[in-house]
Amino acid sequence: MTETPLLDVRGLTVEAGRAEAAPRILDDVSFSLQAKRILGVIGPGGSGKTTLAHALVNWLRPPLEVTSGEIRFRGEDILAMPSDRSARLRGKTIAYVGGDPQGAMNPTMHVGEQIVEKLRAVEPGVSYKEARERAVALLGAVRIPSPEQRFGEYPFQYSGGMMQRAMIVDALIANPELLIADSITQPLDVTVGAQILKLMRELSERFDTAILFISASLPTVADVADEILVLEGGRVAEFAAVDDVISRPRHAATRKLIDELPKLWHRDGMTTAAATDKAQTVLSVQNVSRVYPIKSKSGLGKPKLLQAVRDVSFDIHAGENFGVVGESGCGKSTLMRLLTALEKPDTGHIVFDGEDIFGRGRAGTRRFRREVQLVLQDPFGSLPPQSSIGEIISEPLVIHNEGDRRQRRTRALDMMGEVGLDRSLYESLPTRLTAGQRQRVNVARAMILEPRLMIMDETLSALDQTEQSRLIDLFERLQAQHGFTYLFISHDIALVRRVCARIAVMYLGEVVELAANERLFFNPGHPYSKALLSAAPTLEDRRYRPEDCLLEGEPPSPIDLPPGCAFASRCPSAFDRCRKINPQPVYRGDHDRAACHLLQPEPVAS
Repeated sequence: MTETPLLDVRGLTVEAGRAEAAPRILDDVSFSLQAKRILGVIGPGGSGKTTLAHALVNWLRPPLEVTSGEIRFRGEDILAMPSDRSARLRGKTIAYVGGDPQGAMNPTMHVGEQIVEKLRAVEPGVSYKEARERAVALLGAVRIPSPEQRFGEYPFQYSGGMMQRAMIVDALIANPELLIADSITQPLDVTVGAQILKLMRELSERFDTAILFISASLPTVADVADEILVLEGGRVAEFAAVDDVISRPRHAATRKLIDELPKLWHRDGMTTAAATDKAQTVLSVQNVSRVYPIKSKSGLGKPKLLQAVRDVSFDIHAGENFGVVGESGCGKSTLMRLLTALEKPDTGHIVFDGEDIFGRGRAGTRRFRREVQLVLQDPFGSLPPQSSIGEIISEPLVIHNEGDRRQRRTRALDMMGEVGLDRSLYESLPTRLTAGQRQRVNVARAMILEPRLMIMDETLSALDQTEQSRLIDLFERLQAQHGFTYLFISHDIALVRRVCARIAVMYLGEVVELAANERLFFNPGHPYSKALLSAAPTLEDRRYRPEDCLLEGEPPSPIDLPPGCAFASRCPSAFDRCRKINPQPVYRGDHDRAACHLLQPEPVAS
C-alpha cells in the first residue's frame, strides 16, 4: 500500500492575471513530498521557485493567482480552505522562511521576544519561561553567538547573517510538519550555511518534519535533499532522486546547471587572471586596525572595545584580481569601509597610488573618490526606486560635473551597452528589473567614471548561479577592455576560486592566511582555510572532509578576545601554545603567508 504524501501538488498553474495573454509563471507543476523527507527545488532566476513557495502557503499577491491545479496537504486542498483556516495552518503546521530577512521583524521589539510571541500565539498553553528556553536553545543551535544576550537585542543589532538565522528559528519554533525554506542559505557564509544544512537534516529526522528546500545552488540542494525538482521556465524539467539528477541528468536545463558550477579542485577550473604589473602597487594596506567602543546598557563604566580589524596588511597590484574571504563577522565589511575612506583606521595606513588616502587634501580626496568605485551586495536596496536607470547611471557624472546633459546621456547609454543592458531601459524605473539586471546597473554606475580599482563587496551573493556566471564573464571582459584592478570581498570561496589570483583569508579581524589561488585550494596553511574549503558547496570529491575540518561552536566575541590564537577554541589541531601566544605570520615562499603555530619550522611540544 502506497503511503499518502504529506504534500501532493497536481497541475499547479499560476498566471499573472486572467487576461488571455497573461504570462504563466508556473505551468502544470506536479510533484509530491512524503513526511520526514527533504525535497530540493533548483532552477535559474525566473524559473518560478519563489512563486511556487508562496503558492504552497496560499500567499500569492495580485496580479499573481492560481488558475488551475491542487495543493493537497494531508489530503486536503489548501487552495479550497477558508482564509482563516489556511492562515492557522501556515502559522503552525506549515512554516515558511525566506531568504530576505531584512525588515521581516518588528524593529521596535527584541528579536527573542518576537520569537516567543510567535510560539505562544500558535501554542497558547506554553508558558513564557518554556517559550524563552526553547527560543534561546534554537538561537544557539543555529550558531548565533551569545544567544542569551542576543535574545534581548533588536533586529538592527543583528548582522544580515544572524538575522537570517533568527528567521529560521522563528520558523522552527513551533515544530512544524512542513517547512518551506526559500533560499535561506544564500546570504550566509559557507560555514554557517553548512551548519544550517546539518540543522535541516537533524530537524527532519528528529521531529519528522518534511522540508521543501529551495536554493539557487545545486550543490547545496544535493547536500541536503532526498529528491530534486528542477524548474525551467515555470515547468518541471526533472524530478528524481539526488543521485539520478546529479549522475544521470536527463534534461538540458539540469545539465546546464551542472556545467555552470565553478570547479574547486580541478586546475583547469581556475580562470586565468589578467596579467598584472607587480612593480606597480595600486593599493597598499599597512598594519591597519579599527576598534569601536561599546558602551554598557546602563551607560556607566568604561566602554568595552570591539576589535573589528586587527593589524591587517596586504598589497594589491595593477590589473590584479584580489580576494578577501571569511565568515560573517570576520571584519570584511569594516575593512571595505576603511578602504573606501568611509571610516578612518585607528592605526596603520592605506595607500592608494602612492599616497595615503586620508592625507590627500580636498582635491586628492575627490580624485580618490573617482578612481576607486564600490559595488555593493544588495541589488534592490542600492538603487533609488524613483530615479530612472539613465539617471542612476549618469549620476556620478553630475556629481563630478562632467559633460552636459547630452554628453552624459551618451556615456550612460554606452555603459548600458557594455554591461549588457538594453538601451531601451534608459527611461525606465528599476522596480521591475531582475536582481541580475539591477547589479548590471550598479556596475555601469561604477564604471562610468573609468576607475582604476573596483571593490566588489559581496556583489554576486544575492544572485543565482546562472546570473553569477554571466556577471563573472562580464567582469572578465570589462577587465580585458579597461584594465581595472578588482578587489572581491566575499564569503563565497567558490567565487574567489574562479576569479581571484591571490586571496586573503580573514578570521575575527585578522588576515590569518594570504596565498596564491592554487596554493590556498591545494595546500592551505591555516586550519581555518581548510574549514572554509571543507564547507564549500560542491559536487566534486572534497579534498578536505567536513568531519575533520568543519567548525563547531561559536567564534569568540570580538569584544572579549581570548589570549593566544583567536581560532584556537574551534581548531581541531590546537595545542597548549595556541591558547597562550598569538602566532605571527610564517612565510611560505616569497609572498604567501599564514599565521599558525603548526607552520613553525622548529618542533613544538604540546
